[in-house]
Amino acid sequence: MSPARDRLEAERDELARLAPWAQASAESRGRIHAEAEHAYRTAFARDRDRVVHSRAFRRLQYKTQVFVPHEGDHYRNRLTHTLEGSQIARTLARTLRLNENLAEAIVLAHDLGHTPFGHAGEKVLDAVMREEGGFDHNRQTLRIVDWLEDRYPEFRGLNLTWEAREGILKHGCRWTHPVAVPEIGEQPSLEAQVADLSDEIAYLNHDLDDGIRSGLLDPTLLSSCSLWAETEQSVAARLDRDVDASILQAQVIVGLINRLVTDLIEATGRALDEARPKSVEQVRATKGRLVRYSKETGNLKRQLKEFLYTHLYQHPQVAAVSEEAANKLAGLYRAYSKAPERLPSHVVARFGEEGEARAIADYIAGMTDRFALAEHEKLLES
Repeated sequence: MSPARDRLEAERDELARLAPWAQASAESRGRIHAEAEHAYRTAFARDRDRVVHSRAFRRLQYKTQVFVPHEGDHYRNRLTHTLEGSQIARTLARTLRLNENLAEAIVLAHDLGHTPFGHAGEKVLDAVMREEGGFDHNRQTLRIVDWLEDRYPEFRGLNLTWEAREGILKHGCRWTHPVAVPEIGEQPSLEAQVADLSDEIAYLNHDLDDGIRSGLLDPTLLSSCSLWAETEQSVAARLDRDVDASILQAQVIVGLINRLVTDLIEATGRALDEARPKSVEQVRATKGRLVRYSKETGNLKRQLKEFLYTHLYQHPQVAAVSEEAANKLAGLYRAYSKAPERLPSHVVARFGEEGEARAIADYIAGMTDRFALAEHEKLLES
């Protein structure tokens, strides 16, 4: 017998190991375009790998999370945020006996559709595309994996599984999509629910870390947030009193992640015990999320999230940089609309099938921060 484990054995292992409410690879609804299965990798492992090898994934390295790249080498960008979220998703999925590969594939893909300069850029494209159905980074991510990535001779896009695409889409599609989109039921799979909350846990904690490191967040103000204050007190009690402040801060962030992840696992376990879904389809038919926090921790998490919105995301310095970036993206859109000859030929070639507005939005959304700034300088500042 060969020492290597093939795909069929991996699928059998999943069926034996995963809970009945998990999405097994062998039971996937398949892909948009039929493909032969891989000899060794399961369907969701291939999804994960296709995302990681995509051009859109590589561009995340130079897309803003909160702080633009030139503000410091140690601040998170969209790529590092994505990687941190994927590790949390793997822990949650493994502990809840879910499909780790599917949860990770969804998290790794979830921000592919983000514009340069974060949500400020997204708001600009949503405004200029209002008559075309608007712009949303979740829908744009699905557009990227279904249509815009160009790596295979047989089809456009990455041809991900239905389940990965369901997790990416989240809330439906407001604009015309080139292929059929997954139907949205009461709930997505538990793997998609895990991916959603893993994203939130990651950005709450690393944005706190970066906000304090930048000096924009005053750690003393965080004492008004019970979740932070309780965790800081617990961490300080087990550390040496003379420990460096930066180490204390790092350990509080670790403690916050551990507390949120632990509560999520325990509260979700209780919800699953109560609901006792016997299949993924029963999960999808359930009213209300099964992957959830306890009521107490959910309230504390919301308080911390509101603190971040007030004191970091709406901080005058962050707002000023965001406004400047948004104005530059709006200027780029106007410049390309008035003079399409300034666009690359492959973008102009898509005007007929996509419409001019959507093709330009696709192009701008795919830019990195630094490329967008360089284009603005070349077209509007020279």
